Amino acid sequence: MIKTVLVRGHAALWALMAALLLSACAARPSGTGAAMPFDQAVQLAVDDLMVQTQKLPAFLARVEARIKPNRIVIDPLLDGASGQQTEVTRSAQALLVKRMQERFTQFTVSEFSSEEVEKANYVLNGTLSRSQDGGGYRLNLALTELRSGTVIAQAAARISDAKLDTRPTPFYRDSPVNPKDRTTEGYIRTSETPAGQPADALYLERLPTSAVLQEAIAAYEAGQMKEALARYEAAAQRADGQQLRVYSGLYLVQAQMGRTADAEASFGKLARLGLETNNLSVKFLFRPGSTDFLGDPKISGAYPMWLRQIARQATQIEPCVVVTGHTSRTGSEQINDRLSLQRAVAVRTRLTAEAPALAPRLREAGKGFRENIVGTGADDASDALDRRVEFKTAVCDAAG
Repeated sequence: MIKTVLVRGHAALWALMAALLLSACAARPSGTGAAMPFDQAVQLAVDDLMVQTQKLPAFLARVEARIKPNRIVIDPLLDGASGQQTEVTRSAQALLVKRMQERFTQFTVSEFSSEEVEKANYVLNGTLSRSQDGGGYRLNLALTELRSGTVIAQAAARISDAKLDTRPTPFYRDSPVNPKDRTTEGYIRTSETPAGQPADALYLERLPTSAVLQEAIAAYEAGQMKEALARYEAAAQRADGQQLRVYSGLYLVQAQMGRTADAEASFGKLARLGLETNNLSVKFLFRPGSTDFLGDPKISGAYPMWLRQIARQATQIEPCVVVTGHTSRTGSEQINDRLSLQRAVAVRTRLTAEAPALAPRLREAGKGFRENIVGTGADDASDALDRRVEFKTAVCDAAG
């Protein structure tokens, strides 16, 4: 009886806490002030975020502290456009952690891991994006209470630096596809959600699997391939493990370990998932101004296998497939429109060579640089996604 009363009491308490959070965390404008240098902007956003937590009812903070310590786990910051971890998002995260440890000692800040996610009260996530007008950047941070799924604080700051190091970190640089998916979109949406509103439900639901994935990414980037493989395989076995990042990671690790057949099988699963979710953007890289792939075998050596698997998976689905070429922002719009279409035609030709029966169901399109994701025109690893080739399904009549 006593246990039942305690459980009911805690349930009622959490319900009351959630209601108070919603009323106390009224939406507030953020990130509307003057732009400032990178380090200063990160510090301002962190201070703003954490000060908001101190404005919650005092009794709420005391009661919650008795129930469970204030533990925050930081889901690695992402580029808001591409959904990738970059050199500058990691720099921002390092500054964020340092600031919190120095100024807000009432919270325990932990790295993103399976163990820490299990113990955490809150998750902090954030995005760094280039401003729409091309002048500087914007940092968004959000703190979500995991028990209620409510964003309890959200802050933003404008960054005046004209150029930051947006090169993707090794896993994202090496990934054969753009791994941005519904989970990543939920992450980005949550980072922009006003305080008092619910965080993205799918993003929160998949946090445990995302933590396993981050452990795998860390092992891959440290060159610990056996550990990385074990963590990617663990993620793949989870109910929500059928994700682009999982199959990208399996492919990369197996290729590094010389397990060629396994790597091809993983790429096949990656291609199939991308086609089924209408979200397959492959980083085929071409010679400048050409429809020929780059000659470096370290880059293009796997392309024949990629094409073989894309063709094989496309033959196993009913819809037509539109092959769309993209280019980075170098040269005129007219030239890039023509070049992107020519590259799409070249890829389509290679696919039909692999699977002639696929020819009637393939279409091609060229977008030039009109749908750039990064948009810097750097023409290096930092904007490789802008030169992607997309494969999207469509009803055959509409696709024609």
